Parts: sequence; C-alpha cells; structure tokens
Amino acid sequence: MITKRIIPCLDVKNGRVVKGVNFLGLSDVSSPAELAKFYSDNGADELVFYDIAASSEGRALFTDILCEVAKTIFIPLTVGGGINEVSDFDRVLKCGADKVSVNSGAIRNPNLIYEAAKLYGDQCVVISADVKRVDGVFRVFAKGGRENTGLEAIEWIKKCVGLGAGEVVLNSIDTDGVKNGFDLEMLDAVCNAVNVPVIASGGAGCIDDFTNLFKTLPKVDAGLAASIFHFGEVNIADLKQTLKNENISVRI
Repeated sequence: MITKRIIPCLDVKNGRVVKGVNFLGLSDVSSPAELAKFYSDNGADELVFYDIAASSEGRALFTDILCEVAKTIFIPLTVGGGINEVSDFDRVLKCGADKVSVNSGAIRNPNLIYEAAKLYGDQCVVISADVKRVDGVFRVFAKGGRENTGLEAIEWIKKCVGLGAGEVVLNSIDTDGVKNGFDLEMLDAVCNAVNVPVIASGGAGCIDDFTNLFKTLPKVDAGLAASIFHFGEVNIADLKQTLKNENISVRI
C-alpha cells in the first residue's frame, strides 16, 4: 500500500508566511525558516514553499529566503513562484529544492514543462493548477488566482502531464481557506484523468477532512494544507495517528 503524504504549505510574501481565504485577505503568520524547521521536526512528509507574489509582480523568486528554509529541513522541498524559464528551475534546485512547481509560467509557455522534464526528470516537475468553477466549468487561473485563463482545467492538467509533469498539485480556489473539506468532485475528475501522483490542496479544516479525502478518493496521494497547521488547529502527529487507526497507510 502506498503511504499517504501530509504536506504543509508555506505561502510566502515579503519574506513572511501568510494565509488568506479564497486566495484573498492575507494575514501574517510566521518566519518561513522557523515554520519549516518546526514541520520538518514534527512529522511532515514534505514541504511546499510558494513565493505567492513572484508571478503577479513579474519578478524572480526570493532565493535568499529559500536557501535559509532548505538548510533547516530534512524532508523533500517543492518550490514554486515566478518559475518562467528553465534557468529558474536550475536556480531553485541549486538553492536546495527537490521539486519545482510551475503554474503561470507553464500557462504562458507549456513547452517549459517538456524542457525542464527532459533536463531534470519528470519527478522534478510539478504542475500546480489553481482551479475555480466558472459557470459550472473547471477553469484554470493564473497569477495567484487573480486571472481567469479560460483554460478548461482537466484538459490542461492532462496536457501538462503529457509534456512531462510528474506530479499534480490541485489547488481548489473554491475551497481554499474555507475549512469545509477538500474539493472531492474536482479531485476525482483529476485523478481519473492522469496517472501521476495527485496532491489535494484547499479546504482542510480538521482531521476528519483528511480521513474523508483518502477513504473517498484512494487515488489521491497526499493532502496539503496551510492554516490548520500554521495555527495549531491540527497537529500532524495526531493527524497521522488517526489516519493509521483508520487503516490509511502513513509514515509515523
């Protein structure tokens, strides 16, 4: 049985971890390096670091903060934000990232996925899709959820995997920060469309939401969350013990 992963997410803006609701109303949480070390020491399987303003501000990702985070942890690190060229992959990998997450950069140039996968391997390339329902259709959004691309999400994700993305992070804008549970309908559609690991993001509010996710959709490989971990609403060790008690395979 494949072990399910629990992944905290650090949304970083102006050098600080922030969190909002539906991608809006950001509030300050903590220092990225301090929070990263806490999660690394307390049972997280991986960590995701997003420089959430890099694309919208048209700049490169802040590598000084990334280097500081990478030095403090001993778990795999996925990094995204402002990834527009193959050289950006090279830069963040040299800072200590294990995987690189691309979103707006791939929308502008889908061939970026193919080029990066060819150079660094499929396992290194993560497609992060910010998706929202628009008139009943799953649409892909860019620039931190600010811009509707018009792309239909499932076909877009299939295209990205076909180009070489080895993992999918599905960020449901509809459920982000709302804490009413993961977007199971959207996740099911993605899991049925691709044969690479799918990470659920957006909507976790309690331990039961993770149990429900993995029991309802066994194909989902990991659950990603931010505020419930940042604010101590869910302890990762408690979460994993509950999942284990429910016969869901996790690394304790």
